[in-house]
Amino acid sequence: MSREAAAQQFYARWADLYDVLARSTPGLGRLRGRAADALALEPGDTVVEMGCGTGANLPHLRERVGPEGRVVGVDFTRGMLARARDRIEREGWANVHLVRADAAEVEFREAVDAVLATFVVGMLADPGAAVDRWADLLAPGGRIALLDAAQTARWFGWPVNRAFRGLVVASSPTGTDGYERAPWTVLDNRVDAARRALRARADETTHTEHALGVVRVTGGRIP
Repeated sequence: MSREAAAQQFYARWADLYDVLARSTPGLGRLRGRAADALALEPGDTVVEMGCGTGANLPHLRERVGPEGRVVGVDFTRGMLARARDRIEREGWANVHLVRADAAEVEFREAVDAVLATFVVGMLADPGAAVDRWADLLAPGGRIALLDAAQTARWFGWPVNRAFRGLVVASSPTGTDGYERAPWTVLDNRVDAARRALRARADETTHTEHALGVVRVTGGRIP
């Protein structure tokens, strides 16, 4: 089975549980709000979420752009998009739209004001190139925000990272299969590569760390 097919099957099977965890995990809603704040959105803006999953970030984004703005969620997994679509219909959000596409390759007819990616860049084969591409989609002065998790570098990191590694394996569609190195090392490198690319393109950045240094929120303004 290909990695893409495995991901489709995995996320279709676990979409309901993922949705519950995305909405109810203590502190996660606050972190999603921080990531949305890093975009400095204004009413009327157009914001795109790359890898929107079941739509847990959509309320945060719509609240900031208002009913006159536009929110677009991009994801390539049908199971996740089905849950996100249910949420949009329940809330009656006429200005929130979904697109089934690869976040690393999606294109838009018009420039957008902001791009958000939460727990996404670690799943991309070339996250630096993806961030560079997202920067190209922005209008001048647009912003990108990345919310991700990786191993902590803090002094107490050993037990925290051991627990984190188990979570990485459990949440991977292929477990430890198909990786040349440990999947948590691959994740760390991808998260770092995405942030380096954002800092290289941005003329100003913000960065905060949370949850014992495991979760990071990085925002950047693209000139």
